[in-house]
Amino acid sequence: MAARRNSWAIWLVVHVAHSPEEDRPVPTTSLPKAADERVDWIHNIPFVAVHLLPLLAVFTDVTTFDVLLCISLYFIRMFFITAGYHRYFSHRAYKVGRVMQVILAFGGGTAAQKGALWWAAHHRHHHKYSDTEQDRHSPKKGLFWSHVGWIVCRKYRPTDYSAIKDLASYPELRWLNKHHWVPPACLAVGCFLAGGWSALLIGFFLSTVLTYHGTFLINSMTHLFGRRRYVTTDTSRNSLILALLTLGEGWHNNHHYYQSSANQGFFWWEIDVSYYVLKLLSLFGLVRDLRNPPQHVLKANRVADSHWDVGMLGEKLSDSIATLGESPERQHP
Repeated sequence: MAARRNSWAIWLVVHVAHSPEEDRPVPTTSLPKAADERVDWIHNIPFVAVHLLPLLAVFTDVTTFDVLLCISLYFIRMFFITAGYHRYFSHRAYKVGRVMQVILAFGGGTAAQKGALWWAAHHRHHHKYSDTEQDRHSPKKGLFWSHVGWIVCRKYRPTDYSAIKDLASYPELRWLNKHHWVPPACLAVGCFLAGGWSALLIGFFLSTVLTYHGTFLINSMTHLFGRRRYVTTDTSRNSLILALLTLGEGWHNNHHYYQSSANQGFFWWEIDVSYYVLKLLSLFGLVRDLRNPPQHVLKANRVADSHWDVGMLGEKLSDSIATLGESPERQHP
């Protein structure tokens, strides 16, 4: 543990010593894990296999088609995760008809991140308890935990239907949630039929791994690195790099400040590809009633306007308490 903290300290000194105080990464602490919070290796053999299977492509003739398929499927599935699983199912930031709702659920399901109901239930819980001890993927439990650890443990495997009563009334959504393997299996078969083994390994499996970790970066990094525009009770940050990688999800401080908005890039210079696609779909009537933050909300509670940054203040206080609770040997190795 001491070595881990020392590595964090070295990183901070080298990379962010000259950053403004509010932009510095928040140190994480590693809290003890309960038995059901440890990695369930047996149950996660398929998850590990997905990461290893692309390596078998060295035994195939990878083509330009396979690479383009990989890139295309990454961005297509990232859209279904960001615009579908996140902005629609988790936050109901716009409205759709029942057929389009199933399309969003199936499309998001192809990313192999379980069903829309499971995803939305856990994400709503995150917003309710963000950066507290009850947050299911807080970086306070360590970077690995927030990135993927909480997903590969047993504790959070079930779907909390009580958190998604508005969605659980649809039998087709419940079916897709229960049989969440169907959409990715269909996509995998389609990739194989389109280009053989190399298309399956690169087009499907590699793009799945990239989509996994593109999504997971929002949980693990956007509460640690980036800039804060708005005062929130958590430590959410904005990041252009992550916004580009995730089609707009990197504007995380904006999102935590006004969660029900269909756009997370609040200003014209904040690139939000998912929102651009939603606007295009609205022209054809496929989606409607896109919510946006009103002007008075955009102008209020700015960190630059000297409002108390409650989230950062709370983080510094909790870090101080944790430090005081350590033994003298650990504080002064």
